[in-house]
Formats: sequence, C-alpha cells, structure tokens
Amino acid sequence: MKCLRIYATPDGESHFAEVDIAMTLTPAFPNEAPFELSAYYPASRIRFAHIPAGVREAGFHRPPDRLLAIWLDGQVEFETSDGDVRRVPAGQAVLVEDTHGKGHISRHPEEGQNVITVILPSGLGAPLD
Repeated sequence: MKCLRIYATPDGESHFAEVDIAMTLTPAFPNEAPFELSAYYPASRIRFAHIPAGVREAGFHRPPDRLLAIWLDGQVEFETSDGDVRRVPAGQAVLVEDTHGKGHISRHPEEGQNVITVILPSGLGAPLD
C-alpha cells in the first residue's frame, strides 16, 4: 500500500515522497479470501478534528509530532515549501513528518472537513512484532 509522506530535510525545506507499507495476505475469517494486512505500528494518541466551514487555507505549519492524518471527507490539498502541490481525496492517509523547518500549507473545502490524526512516535519505519 502506498501512502503520501510530507517530510523536512535538514535545511528545513518540506517535500513529498511515497512510503510503501508492506502488506501480507493473511486469513482473517473462515471461508473468506485472505486480507492484505500490514504489521502493527506503535501509536500513542488519536484525535478527531473538524475543520470548520470557511477555513480554506492553513498557512505554513508543522505538526507537533509525527502523525498519520486520515481524511474522512472532502479533498485536501498540500503544498510543501519547495512549491510542490498534491491533492488527497477522502479515505486516504498522509504521513506527516515535517516537524521542523518551514512546514507545509493545507487547503480545505469550503464546507469544512473531518480528519482523524494518529500520533506515530516512530513514523511508519518501525512496526511492532
């Protein structure tokens, strides 16, 4: 599974990349096709947020911790400090790791938007056994 990643280089510039989350076919229910499941990853907190109607753009900002943002509705647009822009539809997750440097811009639908954020102390690089 691919996941969009926003990260910062040591010079403080933010960029996009893709993270490939390894999946393994695993039987989940008797008499059903196996599911593709990843390893478990440590998470320390989860938060639900509603971005109110009319908040169209959040200027350059950084997350307080590495987090996985899962957009529940609408489309969000991100812009990194290097000028690259990506759009993410509802149902997609974004690994946000630019906790230092200039940060990124996010743009939201006029009607508002709902998101779940999951704090990942080690990003997606250290699955649990």
